[in-house]
Amino acid sequence: MVSSNYMLIKEIREYASLNKIPIMQNEGIDFLTTFIIKHQIKTVLEIGTAIGYSAIMMCLCSPNLKVISIERDEKRYLEALKNIKKFNLEDRITLIFNDALNVRIDDKVDLVFIDAAKAQNIKFFELFERNLNDEGYIITDNMYFHGLVKKDEKTITSRNLRGIVRKIKDYITFLKNNEDYTTTIYEVGDGIAVSEKNK
Repeated sequence: MVSSNYMLIKEIREYASLNKIPIMQNEGIDFLTTFIIKHQIKTVLEIGTAIGYSAIMMCLCSPNLKVISIERDEKRYLEALKNIKKFNLEDRITLIFNDALNVRIDDKVDLVFIDAAKAQNIKFFELFERNLNDEGYIITDNMYFHGLVKKDEKTITSRNLRGIVRKIKDYITFLKNNEDYTTTIYEVGDGIAVSEKNK
């Protein structure tokens, strides 16, 4: 079973690479799954399914974990459904096909994982923090956006990329100034922010 899972994961990674679909870097996924085990996370709300890679990896690391995941791109959503079925995880991963900004969920979760449109991070945070349990966490991936956040903006030639970098910097400021959470940004993968709800 373990070896077949390994082969299926390898296939997902290769598909993502071939189709230029951003999935978490190995370092980042290791950090996330270790965090889930260490903090005994039982429920996750994921913003940005892509093709289901991170949702599957989270479930594989913790046998009782349940994930609700939202994806707005139909092709990726359908690919995620196929991948989740290959791992027989349909009863543990619930996929929602919609723009996350239009979704309202009643469930309370231990962890909100944000890995979607970077320019919308603040909106995602503000919208879904109400789903967090009292001792919950919000984790955000791609805080460095392929290293561009650490560069001088003048050296970024694409106006679109400059705009995204500016939005991520605004999000970092938002996290640092948010008195309801304590946030640490880890130099792991593409930069991961862990925001812990203050007691």
